[in-house]
Amino acid sequence: MGGTAIVWLAEGTWPACIDAARSWVPPDDDIVLLHVGGSELAAAHGALAGLLGRGRRGPEASIDALSAEAVAGLLDRARQRLGRPATTEQRTGRVEREVVAATADAVLLICARDGDRSRLGPRSLGPATRFVVDHVPCPVLLVWPGEAPDLESIPPPPPPGAEPPPPPPHERH
Repeated sequence: MGGTAIVWLAEGTWPACIDAARSWVPPDDDIVLLHVGGSELAAAHGALAGLLGRGRRGPEASIDALSAEAVAGLLDRARQRLGRPATTEQRTGRVEREVVAATADAVLLICARDGDRSRLGPRSLGPATRFVVDHVPCPVLLVWPGEAPDLESIPPPPPPGAEPPPPPPHERH
């Protein structure tokens, strides 16, 4: 390939992404370990403001420090598991849009299924991951963060002559 592979790290699924990078990214390609913090911090700050009252000093700085410490720990564990040089990138914002933006010049994105893990199919992707898979400008390696379900988990085909089900809400025009 000869480029940069982005490995999107999310809590709970990142080890599978790192293992995929170890197997699929050529040694001469660069790897960027990407973590995106979303609206969780804003929600925590809002909850504190509601509890303490607006304008009062609260532990917002502590929340920010704990979050930064947790992300740094995740990135360190990921780098150690990878076992080869990699750069890290931290972004904040709408997760799906930040991941897409981070892949602008990438040759590969590695990410994990984060939805229903009990069966194969589109619901195995959460909304942010579905957006990313549909919008990134590079190839995507989509991995199961554990054992993939059996093929028997696929719903049976509709009977002959039956109308297909409507598309999911995000695909309706």
